[in-house]
Amino acid sequence: MASLPNRPTDSSAARTERAPKSDSTTNGADLGNGHDQQRIVTDVLVIGGGFGGMYALHRLRQLGLAVKLLEAGADFGGTWYWNRYPGARVDSEVPFYSLSIPEVYKDWQFTERYPGHQELRDYFKHVDQVLDLRKDAYFSTVVVEARYHTEEAKWHVQTRDGGQATASYLICATGSSYKKHVPQLEGLSKYAGQLIHSAAYPEAGLDVKGKKVGVLGSGATGLQIVQELAKEDCDLTAFIRTPNVAIPMRQRKLSHEEQLANKNIYQALFNSAKQCKSGFPYTPSSRRFHEASPEERRELYEMLWERGGFSFTLCNYRDFLVDRTANREIYQFWAEKTRPRIQDPFKRDVMAPLEQPHWLGTKRASLEQDYYEMIDRPNVTVVDLIQTPIVSLEERGIRTSEKLLNFDIIVLATGYDALTGSLKDIGLIDTDGVSLSDKWDRGTYTYMGLMIPKLPNMFMVYSPQAPTSLANGPAIIENQVDWIAKAIGKMLEQGIEYIDTQESSAEEWRAVVQDLSDKTLFKGTKSWYTG
Repeated sequence: MASLPNRPTDSSAARTERAPKSDSTTNGADLGNGHDQQRIVTDVLVIGGGFGGMYALHRLRQLGLAVKLLEAGADFGGTWYWNRYPGARVDSEVPFYSLSIPEVYKDWQFTERYPGHQELRDYFKHVDQVLDLRKDAYFSTVVVEARYHTEEAKWHVQTRDGGQATASYLICATGSSYKKHVPQLEGLSKYAGQLIHSAAYPEAGLDVKGKKVGVLGSGATGLQIVQELAKEDCDLTAFIRTPNVAIPMRQRKLSHEEQLANKNIYQALFNSAKQCKSGFPYTPSSRRFHEASPEERRELYEMLWERGGFSFTLCNYRDFLVDRTANREIYQFWAEKTRPRIQDPFKRDVMAPLEQPHWLGTKRASLEQDYYEMIDRPNVTVVDLIQTPIVSLEERGIRTSEKLLNFDIIVLATGYDALTGSLKDIGLIDTDGVSLSDKWDRGTYTYMGLMIPKLPNMFMVYSPQAPTSLANGPAIIENQVDWIAKAIGKMLEQGIEYIDTQESSAEEWRAVVQDLSDKTLFKGTKSWYTG
């Protein structure tokens, strides 16, 4: 992990000024959670209450700093506070999808290899209680503007309800999945039925019995919703633009005894995960695709398929994301395994086409349990949006190029304005008075996914141009926050007032990211990875 150079003022990546440490904290104003009605003045202000924000709050407290956290939701959890749709669960297995803090994990046990949304919310409550985080958190608080005043060496933050906060350091732990993406469909406002975005699913659920339900979106969220709603007494229609090349999850229950025994090696597992590019301590094949015989390749595919989860991509031949021949063969293995699970010929050809729809692994693989069997059920209709595109929404439903389809409920499983959307949404304004939205109109520029030029003492967590989209969140988050804590610690030791990455450093980092991407098959696939 990178660290600040011993002489930050000489660094090509950082510009620094010297001044005393910031003021201590007083409790805040109209920022929710029952705190006193006064303005927040603190050393560190954290925006976001998911894994990144909670770990940052805990870690920066350890420096002896006063830290406060603002969260748009009514509780901790980040995206897992909002994700309440049927079947919502994480695709990273435990213990890796959890924090590596011993006092947190010693008394906690998950019930499944891949926990569901309710269990994850219970986990965040446990983290909160063990680390005593809530006393420094303000919920239902939406940041609308943040500016750094160089003459004061302070961040000034405004919230939607008129609250204010000042801090020496700003940590944006806004994550990749907060700002909902709603497609610009003709006639969207005309639809008279229930229109639900997956990130705003009713906590009590939906009564779908006897109703016609349409699901738009076939990513991980759309997959999980269809997988569950198909089991209900409803007429379900799945609109498919790009088929989901989903991999078996191999979900299973976890026993108390198994988890208790494994805690002896938790720290070794967590430390290994932090050293791996994927955030999982998985071992990829040591060989390249063409170094193995067809028989050896088949043996590896079968083994990884049975393991389930991301093993199939992370432990496969290391060149399958750059070698088209390798990628095609692995896709054909996937199709061979998946097509027999769908008896309906039309559904089979849409959901698991013989002709590869995109390079395998260039979209984040979704994990499924019985998705393809559920798609095959008689109460499920598949609409191929390539052959039958949506024309508009009308009062009673969705009009395609063929006909009007009536729906009582339409679910938009259309995801988020990922990675950059949540950062652009909080009103960040640089020292030249330029908003981040305008600043990034010509492209995203960061230094290592940690800092942005002309936003001094602002650090990002689970951020663009970091391994965020391609890796296990908690491992990446802890690495980033630990770097931030070391950077701030060094600044305090040396009396440095602020650091600010240079434009040239951000341009060089963007070039590195683009160059690496251009050498892979990612550039040939349209996805939220690439905007």
